[in-house]
Amino acid sequence: MTADPGPELRARAEALARAVEAALPGWVERSVERLLVAFTGEADLAIMAEAREAGARARVEVGGRVRALLETDIDEQRANPLAVLRPAVAYPTDVLRRTGVPPVVRDGFAEARFPDDVYDLTPASFADVDPSLHEPGLEWGAAKAWAHRRRHVVPPSEAP
Repeated sequence: MTADPGPELRARAEALARAVEAALPGWVERSVERLLVAFTGEADLAIMAEAREAGARARVEVGGRVRALLETDIDEQRANPLAVLRPAVAYPTDVLRRTGVPPVVRDGFAEARFPDDVYDLTPASFADVDPSLHEPGLEWGAAKAWAHRRRHVVPPSEAP
């Protein structure tokens, strides 16, 4: 039987899940707006309405996947929340493609690692999505590491 990771990890996981769900819609909209303005010189209101709808879908779909991961026992997690969050680039990408915004020039690493991210939107960190995600992401990571250590590391006083 695995040890309960404790209320601290559950609280940090819930805080990160809520923060991701809150940040995703704005990130989708900002991503579309930035590239749309760079390409056309303006942020068309109809296209920005599409971006808002895409952001709402990302919140539910990707935010839900991040939440599901964070609710999974730490020994069963096969990815980290940022890896689960990264496919959210599909939402602004879809809006930008339908709008006719051309792909951007990317470096070789980005092209090889994220071939479907033609607009170079893949976040390298939680803060790339929104600065408000930096702290909850760090706190969750520290709480998970501590819970894992408590569960799996034998204290020296109990070692054979």
